[in-house]
Amino acid sequence: MVKNRIKFLCNECGFESTKWLGKCPSCGQWNTFVEYKETRVSKHRYNEFEFSNSIPPQSIAKIEKDKLKRNLTGIYEFDRVLGGGIVPGSVVLIGGEPGIGKSTLLMQMAYYIANNGAKVLYSSSEESVQQLSMRANRLNVVNDDLLVCAEYSVDKIIEYCENIKPSLLVVDSIQTIFDADSEAQQGSVNSIKLCASKLIKYAKTSGIPIFIIGHVTKGGIVAGPKILEHMVDSVMYLEGSSNHDFRILRNAKNRFGSTDEIGLFEMSSDGLKEVKDPGEIFLTKGEIDISGSVLGLTIEGSRPIAIEIQAIASETKYGIPQRSINGPDYKRVNTIIAVLEKRLHLFLGNQDIFINAVGGIKINDPGIDLAILMAIYSSYSNKIIPKNNVFIGEIGLGGEIRAVSGIKRRIEEARRFGINKIFIPYYSREEIKNSGKIIKCKSVNDLMECIKYV
Repeated sequence: MVKNRIKFLCNECGFESTKWLGKCPSCGQWNTFVEYKETRVSKHRYNEFEFSNSIPPQSIAKIEKDKLKRNLTGIYEFDRVLGGGIVPGSVVLIGGEPGIGKSTLLMQMAYYIANNGAKVLYSSSEESVQQLSMRANRLNVVNDDLLVCAEYSVDKIIEYCENIKPSLLVVDSIQTIFDADSEAQQGSVNSIKLCASKLIKYAKTSGIPIFIIGHVTKGGIVAGPKILEHMVDSVMYLEGSSNHDFRILRNAKNRFGSTDEIGLFEMSSDGLKEVKDPGEIFLTKGEIDISGSVLGLTIEGSRPIAIEIQAIASETKYGIPQRSINGPDYKRVNTIIAVLEKRLHLFLGNQDIFINAVGGIKINDPGIDLAILMAIYSSYSNKIIPKNNVFIGEIGLGGEIRAVSGIKRRIEEARRFGINKIFIPYYSREEIKNSGKIIKCKSVNDLMECIKYV
């Protein structure tokens, strides 16, 4: 007999409580508890599709490696983020804002795989098959081996897979399907857990990789219980802005590869197109040099990316100066402002400071510190820094310029753009030979002496 127990679940970390709490004792977030009914069902609930091909324990050394050979998606930037392709039996969760391009990306991926003679099932519970057909025709991704259905029941989706035996399954989306064995409401915390559990079990036993699309909350994380992210093999987020055409596919979790890689795309009328050269979207085109605009180099995974940092420092008209930062980490920028005041004796307490990374890319790399510092200094002093100068380094609280990882790759990328002068830390983890183009600085005070001759 089915029994229901009312519980409260934290949407941020998955902490369970028997009563509603204003603040989660686990993650410390406020107003994150939602009510859900825990449904107890028979232990034989999976009988209809019982996984008879379950494999008994075996020696890890004798497992056939060929069965775990990755399959390419046909989209190089996607393969880069996945870690080299799709692992058989893996479950990948992709989140992002509405209209950002999640369905478009997976529809294109499904087409490329189907184009190689493999069957792909795209199951949508948000669009009808006619609407899916319209999307496919608009994107020019029509193929006989790309099968679509509009299904809400997770059991039906698995049944279709049992009959079709596709090489890949796409579920759009986890919040809009339901489990017929449960009384949980569609889209509820319990429903999401149960549906995800069934899909993951099926993927692991059948070897069919599954891509699941997830809606996101206002905070930018996948809606539903946090345990959903723990259950799947990979969690990706497609980021972007309605003001820009580019999109960034970022990995938050990957059991089969690095989480540092990003994929770059540009949205067009034909769908998402790969961006081979990041400089196309993160650098301002034109020959005009202005104060407050400085070139830096960050590393995302194995990829060095040249980024233009722009800053404006202007006298405030308010009692408390404004700090508006788009791209770099807010706390890091405040630390750099403090270093400018303490070590270079700049008075910024009466200055509104606005920082922008061209393209709006989020940056957590400390190697961009020096570029941020120089952008603020350039705007404050109204000194123009030529575009053929690049600044690489982490700023310490004492004003010292610290070594950063991947310095050689950053320098090679700078040379590719024809940079005349490269400012780097005096001490580096990799041996860097002095040359006319490379200027080594120990501290921000040394840097100020060097730029007098720029």
